[in-house]
Parts: sequence; C-alpha cells; structure tokens
Amino acid sequence: MAGGKGSRMPIAKEKLLLEYKKPIIIHVIDALKESKCFSKIIAVTSSNSPETKKLLQRNNIELFNSYGHGYVKDLNQVLTMINDPVLVSSGDLPLLDGKIIQNIVKQYNPENIWTSFLITKEFLSSLKISTEYEINFNNQTCCYTGISLINAEKISQLKKIPENFIVFNDKRIGFNLNTKEDYDLLSTT
Repeated sequence: MAGGKGSRMPIAKEKLLLEYKKPIIIHVIDALKESKCFSKIIAVTSSNSPETKKLLQRNNIELFNSYGHGYVKDLNQVLTMINDPVLVSSGDLPLLDGKIIQNIVKQYNPENIWTSFLITKEFLSSLKISTEYEINFNNQTCCYTGISLINAEKISQLKKIPENFIVFNDKRIGFNLNTKEDYDLLSTT
C-alpha cells in the first residue's frame, strides 16, 4: 500500500520517499523480493502519491492506481480484482526484511479469509512509538501493523469479513512511520 496522503506527518516530501539508506518504500519492496515468497509484487498508488508512483515506475514495480480514498477503500478496490492469496503490507515499514516476511507467510491458513498481524501496545511503547488505532485481542491492547494475509479468492463482495489475528511482537513489523517523531527515532536505530 503506497497511495496514502501521509496526513499525520506534515512534511513537504511524500512520506514513503523519506530516506533510511534508501527510500522507505524501496525497503519494503526489497524485503518482499528478498523473501522469495511471491510471484508478483504490486504497489497500490493513488493521486495522493505521484512522486512515489514515479519512483516505483523507475524501479519496474507493477502498479495499481487506486482512487486514493483511504487505506481500507483502496485495499478493497484492489482485492476485488485478485483471486489469489495476498500478503498486504503498508509501505512505511523501514525495518521490514525478507526473513520476517517468510515467517509471516508461514502463518497463512487458506481457511481464513483475512488474518491481520498485531503488535501489543506494550511492545510498541517499548519502541517509543505510539498509534491511534488499538484493538483488544486476547485480553491485550494491540495495534495493527499494516500487514495482513488475505485469501482474496474467498472475497466475493465488499462486506464485513471475519478477521483473524496473530500477535507478532517484532520491531521489523512494529516500527512504522506515522509521525515526524517516528522518523526522527528511526535515525537512532
């Protein structure tokens, strides 16, 4: 997912183009490639991220141009056109690597339509990162990581889908860039 506005990070540059040795979105793409788990990698862009789109095109990444109406609507738009198992990742995970992707993919169960990976708020706080989005799961306050495994062939219409959860306390999927403070913290890792 690479088409957001980055509205929680008021900076002049598009958030996914921020550098951590290379642009953040390229870290995510490289981790997906490094995992050797996928036959195809598609970046979902929108009119909200024109410079990110150009960078991805220069790197020969297949693009899906969404409406740019928000993460959930844009994701639903692309999922209606796919009939395969899908790993969804937000484009703002600069510590993502191929090994953690392999571990996540091993959790895939085709019986589950949607499995979201969570991180506990306690672990996220230990990374000095905060989030606005919390969920109570197994008597723990958890946060979404932006990573999901989806059996898209079981999605016939855009309606509420039962969601399964897996808690995976790992900084490689917990450290995402939502604020300028998150980006400043990244430079200390």
